[in-house]
Amino acid sequence: MKAELLAPAGSYAKLLTAFHFGADAAYVGGKNFSLRAFADNFSSEELKNAVAFAHRNGKKLYVTANVFARNADLQAMEEYFQFLSRSGVDAAILSDPGVVYAAKKAAPELSVHLSTQANTTNKYAVKFWTEQGVSRVILARELPVKDIAEIHDFVPETELEAFVHGAMCISYSGRCLLSDYLDGRSSNKGACVQSCRWNYEVRALNATNGKSEWLPIEEDGRGAYIFNSKDLNMIRRLQELETAGVSSFKIEGRMKSGYYLATVINAYRRAMDGAELSLAETELCNVAHREYTEAYAFGENSSTVNYNDSQSKGEYVYIADVLGYAEGWLEAEMRNRFKKGDVLEILSPDGNFGKTFVVADMVDSNGTEVEDAKLVQEKYKLRCPYPVKQGDYLRRKTQK
Repeated sequence: MKAELLAPAGSYAKLLTAFHFGADAAYVGGKNFSLRAFADNFSSEELKNAVAFAHRNGKKLYVTANVFARNADLQAMEEYFQFLSRSGVDAAILSDPGVVYAAKKAAPELSVHLSTQANTTNKYAVKFWTEQGVSRVILARELPVKDIAEIHDFVPETELEAFVHGAMCISYSGRCLLSDYLDGRSSNKGACVQSCRWNYEVRALNATNGKSEWLPIEEDGRGAYIFNSKDLNMIRRLQELETAGVSSFKIEGRMKSGYYLATVINAYRRAMDGAELSLAETELCNVAHREYTEAYAFGENSSTVNYNDSQSKGEYVYIADVLGYAEGWLEAEMRNRFKKGDVLEILSPDGNFGKTFVVADMVDSNGTEVEDAKLVQEKYKLRCPYPVKQGDYLRRKTQK
């Protein structure tokens, strides 16, 4: 499969994780103009280092600047685009027509990808943006595969990118106002509080008797998650998407943990490289997620809302980050408690993936033998028969 696997990276550490587990490209945000204001994001120096690291390793780096701008934003944005162009980023991801114009004016050599926030849902829209100098369009999540194929046939010179995994919005590709109204944080300025994931109850004024009454939308006393979309999962449909003309498979999640990204990227990389699909599918259930859906890829779908809860737990507990390996000992930074006798499993992009070992010999950062790893972020050394690498993870299957 020749399509690009595109991963999110909310920080420099997550960028390293994305590339370690097989992403061909990553998308990141700077400190300004990105729609993930609560991610760590990248300083100017980090962006330059990230571009250099990506290119040394044959990868690509895209930078989001997909806010909807006001007049006061534009001068700073033009300077920012000039900086991105000088830094060698592979593309800027934009959504506002005025910002696209500003980028083309300020940095004509900078490639522009159109964000999904622009709600591109038809072939004429893709043709229009192509004529404005956009080289890739990130399609709205609402599009069925047959429409994608028609767009590709109509504008074959334009790259098409599609989301294949992660959280979805209840509005057209992110055009949501709930966060603004309920919490005063602008989703279109990068400060979305994800109020669609909250637990809701509905109260209405009865026009007949004038009484305010609760509407019976919940099955029990917990309320209902009536705006809470299921998570997208297209791992079984990658070949169909590529045949339709999609050249980049995008994973959502700049706010997700490194462990989540490692698991999901690893699953999609293996699926794209020909691994058994059932194994990749199982991996996607090993991290916290909402119920999965293929959304509207194959037509209308009335079952895309996850009414029962905000998110379900995965099948594994994230235990530790692997920092290195030497002479039969691995060094790891603890994230969740484990003890001697526990069976730990390796999450890795190489042949160590899925291998397990029993915690036997273990010492802390002072070299003292310990029975119980209970200090968060303490560095422990454990005997391990497998030559794990920095960037791998350790996990433990949950007890049922």
